[in-house]
Formats: sequence, structure tokens, C-alpha cells
Amino acid sequence: MGVLMSKKQSVEKVQKVSVVVSAFKEGLKERPPPAHRPEAAEASVETEEKLPEATTPQEDGSKPGVSTAQASAKDEYKVNQEAWSRLRDGKGVEPEDLERANQLTPPAFVRPKRDVNDDQPVEIVLQQQEQPPNDEMCEICEVWTAEDLYPCRICTRVFHDGCLREMGYLHSDTLQDLTETAHTTTGWSCYYCDNVNLLLTEEEMYSLMETFKQCKIIPESCLVSDEFLHYKHFVSKQLFEKQLSDEQEEEMLAQFSVLDPEKRGQIEWVDFLYHESLGVLHKFRSENSLVRLLTAKERDQARATFLGLDQDKDGFITAGEVRKAQNSWFHKHTKETQSCNVSISHVGPISESSPASSGSEKSRDKKLLSSEQDENRQVSWQEFLKESAIYILAARPNSTAIHLRPPL
Repeated sequence: MGVLMSKKQSVEKVQKVSVVVSAFKEGLKERPPPAHRPEAAEASVETEEKLPEATTPQEDGSKPGVSTAQASAKDEYKVNQEAWSRLRDGKGVEPEDLERANQLTPPAFVRPKRDVNDDQPVEIVLQQQEQPPNDEMCEICEVWTAEDLYPCRICTRVFHDGCLREMGYLHSDTLQDLTETAHTTTGWSCYYCDNVNLLLTEEEMYSLMETFKQCKIIPESCLVSDEFLHYKHFVSKQLFEKQLSDEQEEEMLAQFSVLDPEKRGQIEWVDFLYHESLGVLHKFRSENSLVRLLTAKERDQARATFLGLDQDKDGFITAGEVRKAQNSWFHKHTKETQSCNVSISHVGPISESSPASSGSEKSRDKKLLSSEQDENRQVSWQEFLKESAIYILAARPNSTAIHLRPPL
């Protein structure tokens, strides 16, 4: 996991710098004013006399329209470069710089590094609940104020809503969600746990950014269904040297649907980034490595789910029950429980002659046959944890979007 900079160390460093600056200012006051040099005065007069000649307008024949276009192009390039920089540094979903005199400094983040034992099996006991206690002081200001602290449902950090606002991580539209859910079974994810993109290493993030650039994906911009499918076709051709099949394209449209819960016909940049980050983890990390990313609270929730499904207490559940559990991770987002089999009608009508429609019946028949055969497969606790780890991680964000669609 990443490392957050200690606020105490930051305060001590600021205090030391303040003492040095104060001493420097006092020393400047005690120094006598520098003697006036006539040579410098004459040079400044000559410079002032030359300025009007240098600033005579349009003598070189340049056109004002060209300079304006160049300036706007430079501004747009600068904005894009800043967006790429925020994405590279793990700040692609953080708010813009706030113009506040009392703004708090966001914590420095260092992307995690893979350990040599990441892919080794990890033994997690089923019957042993961990129940980690929450921190006693606010993660930002390190002050204890009892019930005014809001806990994260993923990690043990707690926060003041005022500190989150000063950091720019909490706005008026999200304040109500925090106050209503943080102290309930639904829970609330802090800014650190909500951003699943921060789980990627520097190498993984660089690879993802290069794919975005090659497919001309602009950071911090929304994507419509055609752009989403074009990107998925590009990635499939790059990784597997083949286009998506009709069945895979249908699955991508279904994924687009659950990334757009409000049915606006487009997905937000944050949701797209989280989806792709989880895709990188799912494709290139082992199941054991994903299990190691789970926090103690997430492991306890997985234990409670498994024990609730293991009615005969023999330590095994069926594969069908595993799929139900994987879908249940995302029910926390919806006020009304709903199935993950969401309609994709908002993407646009699919004609009967379209590729997605022609192979849909055959694909459904194949899925039903394979699911029936796999329905009664026995799954142990360790297998359940490995198969479900990626979906537990995908349920971390507070967004109502489903960033990784579980199997039906």
C-alpha cells in the first residue's frame, strides 16, 4: 500500500522554515541600504528609452489572429499536460487547486511496489474475526472530537467533515452522503480507499497511460458508448491481436450500462479510470496478490458473507452462491436493491440485424449450459476469497457505478 506523509513532520518542518525566514528578514533590516550607483541609473534610463521602440505594434507584419490562435493552443496543451501529470501522480481524480487562504495541503502519496512474496498463498483463518478498531484522531488534523469523527468503512482512518472540506475532498453534494452513511452498515470510503487507481504500481500506471494516449483518450473527459467500444476494440487488438467477438462486445455494452447508473448515455472520467485500473489488476495480478490488498475490515465482511452462505457448516459453498455473493458487494450503493443484469437500452436501440443481437441468443444458451454445470461446484473459504477479491476491491468507491461487472 502507499504511504501517507505524517502531519506532525510537516508541521515541524514548516515551523523550522518559519524561524529561518524570520531570522533572514531581521538580518535584512539591520543591513545598511546599498549605495546608489550612477552607472546603474544611466543603464536603467537607457533601457527605458529603448522600451517604446521594442513595443511598437505590428511593425514586423505579424497578424494578431495567428498569435491568438497560438496562445489558445498553448493553453490547451498546458491543460492536457497538467491532466496527464495529475493522472501519473495518482491525482487524476483529485479536485482542482482551490483558491483558499486556509487550504490544507493534500497528503503526499507514493505508489505501491510489488513484493517478492505477493504471489505466494496467504493463510486467512475463517473463524478468526479481526475486528480492527478505528483510529482515535482525525487523519488530517490529528485532533480527537468524539462523535464528530467519520470512519472509513475500508480502513481504520477517521475524519472531520470540516477537514475534508478544507482538503477539497468533500463538497455540499457529497456531505449528505457522508453524514447519512458513515455511521451505518452501508459505510463510506475515505478519499484514499475510494480511489482504486492508487492500487496500481508506477509501471502499471505508465502502461495504462500509454494505452490511453495511443487510443487518444483525453484525461478528465466523459466517454460515450461508441468511444468506450472503440477503446475496448483497440485494447483487445493490442493485447490479443484480434477484435472483440459479438459476445464480448455485448458484454462491453453491459459494462458500459452499469458504469452509467443514471442512464445519461455517457460515463464519467473517474468511473472509466477506476474500471480500467481494476481491469489492469484483474489481468496482470495473481489472485493471491489481490487477496493481500484486502484490508482487515474487508476480510471480516467476506467472512460474514461466507459463514452466512455455509448453512451446513462444512466449510464449503456452491459456485452459484459465490456468484450471488460477488453481486452482493455492490448492493451498498443502491437505495433499492437491484440486480446487476441492467438494461442497456439507454445506449441506443439494437436492431435485430446488428452483431450484438445476432449472437445474443446463442451466447445466452452457452452461458446457461456452462452455468448449470458449474452451479454445484464446491468452493472452500480460501477459494472463495481468491475468486471474490477483485470484486471486493471494485466495491470500494462511493460512486453508484459498478466498476467491474460480476459474472451473472
